[in-house]
Amino acid sequence: MASPSRVSLSAPTLPPDEHVGSPSKTLLDITPSRTSSVTVDFFPVREHIVSPIEEFAHEAYGPAAGEAAEDEFEVTLALDDPANPKAWSRPYRWYITALSAILLFNATFASSAPSGIVPQLQREFHMSSEVATLTIAIFVAGYCVGPLAWGPLSEEFGRKPVFLVSFVVYTGLQVGCALSPNTASILIFRLLSGIFAAGPLANSGAVIADIWDPDTRGKALALFTLAPFAGPSLGPTVTGFMSVAGVSWRWSFWLLTMFAGACLFFIVFTMPETFLPILLVRRAEQLRKQTGDNRYWAPLERHKPSVSERIKHVTTRPFVILVHEPMLIAITVYMSFVYGIIYLLFEAYPIVFGQGHGFNEGFVGLTFIPIFIGGVIGVVIYLFVFNPRYVAAIATYAPAPVPPEYRMEPCLYAAPLYALSFFWFGWTSFPSVSFWAPLAAGIPMSIGVVWIFLGLINYTIDAYLYVAASALSATIVVRSVFGAVFPLFATQMYEGMNPRWASTLLGCLALLMAPIPLVLRKYGPRLRERSKFAPTGKPSAPPAASEKKGGEAA
Repeated sequence: MASPSRVSLSAPTLPPDEHVGSPSKTLLDITPSRTSSVTVDFFPVREHIVSPIEEFAHEAYGPAAGEAAEDEFEVTLALDDPANPKAWSRPYRWYITALSAILLFNATFASSAPSGIVPQLQREFHMSSEVATLTIAIFVAGYCVGPLAWGPLSEEFGRKPVFLVSFVVYTGLQVGCALSPNTASILIFRLLSGIFAAGPLANSGAVIADIWDPDTRGKALALFTLAPFAGPSLGPTVTGFMSVAGVSWRWSFWLLTMFAGACLFFIVFTMPETFLPILLVRRAEQLRKQTGDNRYWAPLERHKPSVSERIKHVTTRPFVILVHEPMLIAITVYMSFVYGIIYLLFEAYPIVFGQGHGFNEGFVGLTFIPIFIGGVIGVVIYLFVFNPRYVAAIATYAPAPVPPEYRMEPCLYAAPLYALSFFWFGWTSFPSVSFWAPLAAGIPMSIGVVWIFLGLINYTIDAYLYVAASALSATIVVRSVFGAVFPLFATQMYEGMNPRWASTLLGCLALLMAPIPLVLRKYGPRLRERSKFAPTGKPSAPPAASEKKGGEAA
């Protein structure tokens, strides 16, 4: 029997001698060279050394472009093979993208849902305002634990098993929340719910990377990014009006149970496995069964770690990557601050609009709608402005991959816009000023958040291709700490400093972090050259001399 066809997998990296961000060039001009030799400022070009990520890529994916297979029985999948996720029909891949977004929406909706029923919980369980806030914060704290397992486990066993296990348990935990008889039980169930809800947080982005090429991945992630904004925005609105209508707080959790159960149904019957190394293992098993020849093997089967090694891998890989990567540290700090602010607003908005303007729980929930509207506007602008520029860069760099630094462009505009929105929100928050003024500040704020997240998540996926799930898990863990902690001091800060100066403080901190995208845009290529986990390689051929370059192509 003929040996299976092979596929060449190349990482989206910048060549070691690529010149990016020279002081003589404009901010957005990253120009590919017509030759293979280009001067690099400040840093010498080093000799290529095989890194741990390259070893992992070979162990999981098999031979890369230009490499020979170990033997004729090594199983691979060609790019046009029907079993290859990137070869599936575009409607089917868009369905998988939509389903992944809904799973993420489920988790983020549940995180903020108790915001609308806090007064009921305080009355029934005699909670203080700080303990009531914990119903949100402790759920987000669960995100600190879950990704430590879900990201690496998906790289060991596949994406679908992680979705299945996490959602089965998560659905049951919503029943526990609905039936909770006291404060302790509801807090415990909320913590566990957050841990298992972190499954889609850690793996949905990796699914997008599995099924889309870089040119379409930007569009997919743009639409996908709406889920984290729709969830926290709509959660307080729905439960707030349920509370105003006199519906028991328990029905808020029954609603979450039904939503989670519906998602579980679609996972079981419609979600395929998308992780290529696992699909290679399945192909090898199929060939062994069909031919009776046990010599067929997949790369992942040759590298079976012991139980202790697997536990160490699952619990430490995200942090090993994080502590060794200055790029990932900078990205994580910035995203964590932005993420923490999202959950801080769940305490700030009731002070500004509830106490300041006299809104009830239902109408306070409605004040989060501009955040969602801004997210939609941000995605639309990204799709029609920034993504076409990236597509043009793909043609410019072909057949080489586009440097990940191209993904930073929206962040360069988002950083100052995001910071300025806090000054707008704070200094229009006087009760004597129309509530429409601080409400409108949520639109540029969420536009900035969308562009920051899109740029940084795309950059992380492109820069850490083979361990993207673990790299994203590291960022999720740290930013979840911020998301859990920020609401705990938000009330004291906004009441003690008043909304004007509290928002000014946040705006100043955002301004301090605004240069991070610019620094990564300029120095990212040199940092990746020295990275242990970001694969770096030269393009197989330079761009054609007749092609437009850099800013001209964009």
